[in-house]
Amino acid sequence: MTSGHDDPLQEAPDQKDSEYISSVLAYIRELSGGAALALNARVNLHFQPDLYLVDGISVLDGLVASGMYLSQFETGVSNGGQTAHPGGERFAWEQRMFAGVYDTLRPASRPKYGALNHHHDSYGAAPRFGACYFRLRREVLERATFCYPDSVFQPDNFATADRFGLLEMAAVPPTDDPLDHYIEAHVHGPVIVSRDVEALVLDPSYRGTAIDTAAQNLDCPLEWHPGYRVSLAVIRQHPDYRGVHIVRLAERVAEDSALTPELIGRARREGTHDPQLLKKVWHYVARFGR
Repeated sequence: MTSGHDDPLQEAPDQKDSEYISSVLAYIRELSGGAALALNARVNLHFQPDLYLVDGISVLDGLVASGMYLSQFETGVSNGGQTAHPGGERFAWEQRMFAGVYDTLRPASRPKYGALNHHHDSYGAAPRFGACYFRLRREVLERATFCYPDSVFQPDNFATADRFGLLEMAAVPPTDDPLDHYIEAHVHGPVIVSRDVEALVLDPSYRGTAIDTAAQNLDCPLEWHPGYRVSLAVIRQHPDYRGVHIVRLAERVAEDSALTPELIGRARREGTHDPQLLKKVWHYVARFGR
């Protein structure tokens, strides 16, 4: 998710990349079993549109400029863990899951992470990672792999769209936190907005903002989910969820005794709070703010 590409299609996989993608899909297929995934299931790529890239533009502005959804290995930003670099945990997890295929490839060749929205939830498949998301087209399923639970848990359960045996496993949550309950998806190859995205789904707190304006310039339809908003009274009832210090930070970020994704985005822009702590404020909103 960044700018700097004059032609998004220049990031299409070359022949060597296509061979690597085919080998990864074949490897995961051998580890998988079960019936084919229903064709109405969709992969969602969650993100916070007002996270900022190293060159000072928002994630959404970068998407408009490049026409591409890029991985954390390319952008250096994420609303999850910041470990996408050689020797980092994300590097090691991919090495384990994909038999080292991506170890020597360029960052652009690595998979993009999302989740499978098999429940058809209007808020998306994995809100932990952002209030907004891309809903990808059905065709993307053909070059996606899946695991359960999240790769942070070093799972042994994998799937491809044609051998998808994860639904029964996913009925058992990995933790007590509903934000951890999703089937992780990996999209292999580039994600080009005009080709691969069925819709961008935004939180309504962004209506009338610069994010709304930027979204109108993306080459895909724009939709809105019902929205997140949580009162400070509710957050104060759960000090053990992310810690009393995060409750206190939420109190500083809130307006009219409530929090929305847009308010957290404003706090990010001001740069006076640790982004990793603001991420945990977002967890409160995602968990309790529907």
